[in-house]
Amino acid sequence: MQQINVTEMINHSKLTGFHWRVIILCTLVIIFDGYDLVIYGVALPLLMKEWAISPVTAGFVGSVALFGMMFGALIFGTISDKLEHLGVSRKKVIFTCIILFSLFTVLCGFAKSVNEFAVYRFIAGIGIGGVMPNVIALVSEYAPKKFKSFFVTLMFSGYAIGGMLGASLGSVLVPIYGWKIMFMIAGVPLIVLLPMMKLLPESIDYLVRKKQDLKVKTFLSKMVPEYKYQEDHVFVLDSSNQAAESAPIKMIFAKGRAFSTVMFWCSIFMTLIMVYALGNWLPKLMIEAGYNLSKSLIFLFALNVGGMVGSILGGYLADKYNLKYVLMIMLLIGAVSLSLLSMQFDSIILYFLIACAGAASIGAQIMLLAYMSKFYPANIRTTGIGWGLGMGRIGAILGPILTGWLLSLHLPHVYNFLALSIPAILGIITVFLVNDHFSDANENAVNKEPVAPKDLQQAIE
Repeated sequence: MQQINVTEMINHSKLTGFHWRVIILCTLVIIFDGYDLVIYGVALPLLMKEWAISPVTAGFVGSVALFGMMFGALIFGTISDKLEHLGVSRKKVIFTCIILFSLFTVLCGFAKSVNEFAVYRFIAGIGIGGVMPNVIALVSEYAPKKFKSFFVTLMFSGYAIGGMLGASLGSVLVPIYGWKIMFMIAGVPLIVLLPMMKLLPESIDYLVRKKQDLKVKTFLSKMVPEYKYQEDHVFVLDSSNQAAESAPIKMIFAKGRAFSTVMFWCSIFMTLIMVYALGNWLPKLMIEAGYNLSKSLIFLFALNVGGMVGSILGGYLADKYNLKYVLMIMLLIGAVSLSLLSMQFDSIILYFLIACAGAASIGAQIMLLAYMSKFYPANIRTTGIGWGLGMGRIGAILGPILTGWLLSLHLPHVYNFLALSIPAILGIITVFLVNDHFSDANENAVNKEPVAPKDLQQAIE
């Protein structure tokens, strides 16, 4: 019997249509995920007026979905790794999360009170938070090694596309049809996206561990056309990925990972404060600065454009250079841009600064997820990312609340953006403190295991 290292074959494979199928389908999930999350900020000015709610209350309502996302990331991130023992695949978890975030976002449009709206947003948030670590893990499994950061950041640029979609549709539809139309549109995934999920492959690691050789052979031949299956071939994974962990939460702190795991949590905490403070309150902040509703929503569009460009460009640079230092530079640019937003500039410069802030908040957050996908072995990757997102969601929850509180103080406009630059500075420090020595990329060195094949031909042979 000849062992075929599936992990190494995928790592050294060239890009094929099959790789792009996985990327496109997962990106579509994230686009709708991002749309569902961002539309609260689009609807917020009219929602506050219609229901006569204060900025502090609006901030708490905005954070309800983020509480849901925290629980969703913790629950679905952890159980996805554990459910493999019971034969429940990651694809089924993704399918379940899509139903949750789409259905309950639509129900928000039918809410008759703030409390009812908040309950629906919380349940939708569970689906939004739960789908993220699972699509990251799936894309990481199928991405060739030299494209892993780029693929994860490219996929998560869909979050920014969803935000841009929400902002652009909102600027046209909300003044005419009101805020509810934005939540009605969120039902599209139930009609379009769920049927398309049939084209999404199961986790390749899951299939290898469950000895589903026929599916492994089929997917492997699509990614590595030169591979020829033979009856005596036995499919295996890298030793760190081969076994499904019975206690994945414990393992994210094992083998010297504990301090870096906490630093990842702190880094995500800081970036999510910026992402959700800006995502929920930027239109309102700009209205306070004297701009009208439609133009304020264009600022939200610029924020998400910056997030998309920053994540894709950052992912490309991270695969060419050191991911950690690319990430730190992006956060530094964000700190400077947010500080400058406290000053008065022409519209073009203002759009550019907001786009830079988007690159440093949304883009840096996405790059952190790519960093974590490299840091943890595949058999605990979903748990590591899920817990990072879950604990970091505390920052997402605090962001809208703190910004609402700042607005209620009626301070000069400049202080709002100066306050938002502080998390970017703290994020630089926490990213720097992550110890790369214990990352998945160095797992063989840490465990003193045999060196893996260095090229595709060796992996096949």
